[in-house]
Amino acid sequence: MKMTLCLLWSSLLILPAVAASAAEPAASQPEPNRADRHVILITIDGFPAWTWRDESLPVPNLRRLAREGAAAQAMTVSNPSITWINHTTLVTGVNPRRHGVLFNGLLVRQGDDKPPTIEPWVDRNRLVHAPTLYDLAFQAGMTTAEVNWVAITRAPTICWSFPENPQADGKFEKEMIAAGILRPDQFGWFRGPNRKNMTWHDAMWTKAACFIFQKHRPNLLLFHLLNPDSIQHQYGPGSEAAFTALAYADTLVGELLKVVKQSGIGPRTTIFISSDHGFKKVAKIIYPNVTLKQAGHLKASRATIGQHDVVAVAEGGMAFVYVTDPQRKADLLPKLKKLFAASEGIAKVFDGHDGPKFGMPKPEENQGMGDLFLFAKDGYAFKADVVGTAAVAPTQGYLGTHGYRADDPQMDGIFIAHGNGIKHGVSLPRMANLDVAPTIARLLGLQIAKPEGRVLTEILGEK
Repeated sequence: MKMTLCLLWSSLLILPAVAASAAEPAASQPEPNRADRHVILITIDGFPAWTWRDESLPVPNLRRLAREGAAAQAMTVSNPSITWINHTTLVTGVNPRRHGVLFNGLLVRQGDDKPPTIEPWVDRNRLVHAPTLYDLAFQAGMTTAEVNWVAITRAPTICWSFPENPQADGKFEKEMIAAGILRPDQFGWFRGPNRKNMTWHDAMWTKAACFIFQKHRPNLLLFHLLNPDSIQHQYGPGSEAAFTALAYADTLVGELLKVVKQSGIGPRTTIFISSDHGFKKVAKIIYPNVTLKQAGHLKASRATIGQHDVVAVAEGGMAFVYVTDPQRKADLLPKLKKLFAASEGIAKVFDGHDGPKFGMPKPEENQGMGDLFLFAKDGYAFKADVVGTAAVAPTQGYLGTHGYRADDPQMDGIFIAHGNGIKHGVSLPRMANLDVAPTIARLLGLQIAKPEGRVLTEILGEK
């Protein structure tokens, strides 16, 4: 097999993992890998299944792929139903209890009366604790690429990367500059005070995905479109703005499909399209840290949380609550359960040890897991702010969100598969996003150790 530069520079990094896997008996022998196959996994952030079912939504490229390939009427997502968690489930085939991602980043407990923070750009190896599709493909001698994927920073098994915050001096970014696709000064438009609108971001990420596939032809390309999520948070799902954002995402998918067709390897390429979560409309905001402040559990100066023995971290339709002094948990948890159970807008209060029932870890298994976790009622969402005295207030400029229970039908995502190895005209009534990674692995001749999802054999055709 031809050795790529990507394999050469990272071979030492994966030797221990390869050796370890070789030493463990496999449940069954994987099929030989198929280095002549190509898979593109596209995620459209926040695309709800309930919106997809509206026939007036103008997404002709996606509807053609669904009609000519396979599609699900609904796809169950993982808890918490937010972006990084579900992107990681899509490429591991396991729930957060095993892959470890609970936030859009890594929760770090700061101590010294400082609340936890979420660090988004930590190395993938600190964040993801389960093998991914791109790890397995790379170890099998295949090439891998990502564009605006998440929980993937500095992953050693990615050959070509164009991240959410690209740098002008990055390896692949230099190729984009040399090809005249982006100017050096435009990299400042991705972040900071000169940051441009998310519509422009999605357009540039699409150009990067097209260029990677056209020039490098990776066996596995992960590509994430973000604008629909941003728009639905601001204007709400089902709004005119939301429909426009989804229609534009369809146009961008169409641009990549043209490149695949023109590449000459279209017949050997399979396209998967998925969302990471659905969306719900929001009318009121719950401020759990204001409730804790009023109950005497924390102090705050303006918008900054200071001394505290309990603190909450919000995730839209869900919030985690942490007792910061382990010696006080037994005393405080029953009181906190009663406090939040009686609070407006909260549907249910769960103990952190109930996490495994929802595919999440116990607190002792993952420092990010709350001692309690809360779900909001319909029309309500959580925010962690401590400004003001109202524990619940009408929302402003935040008309939609996610993070609610994964079994809420409005959190269902979309799933489409089309191309090499996919049967024509298959409709699945329901599936889980846990099934995506095992199915892609089967197409590439790879095997995930103990997946929690299944291979969607009913959509697979001739190999």
